[in-house]
Amino acid sequence: MLPKMLARWAVAAVAVPLAIAGARKISQRIEARRGSTRTTRFLRQGVNVAERLTGRRRHRFGW
Repeated sequence: MLPKMLARWAVAAVAVPLAIAGARKISQRIEARRGSTRTTRFLRQGVNVAERLTGRRRHRFGW
């Protein structure tokens, strides 16, 4: 039971924030090449929702 709880914690603490950051980076790179598309808007919106659900916020000025 303890290993399963640790695995869940690891996913919540490490994998989810990495996935959020990766999706944001992919969206930015696609927008830089092709401009705003339906896909990039969907990715950005999904990242914003995920950040709200996990309680993480991206601070604009780093503080």
